[in-house]
Amino acid sequence: MRSMEGQRSDNRPLKRNDAEKRRALLQLESALAALGPKPTPGLKDTMLERIRALKAELAAGETKSRR
Repeated sequence: MRSMEGQRSDNRPLKRNDAEKRRALLQLESALAALGPKPTPGLKDTMLERIRALKAELAAGETKSRR
């Protein structure tokens, strides 16, 4: 079945507000802390990369709102 314009399956990034980004950041950080002692390196690297990206997005959003 084909997606229609405006559906979430349009292969576009989802737009999230700052509250949703903060919630996702907290979930990722808690999931990273809950990982066992031997997680796969790729999984840990991917989670750390996503955490850094979310922190950068939040910092950029705060900078824009201060102007």
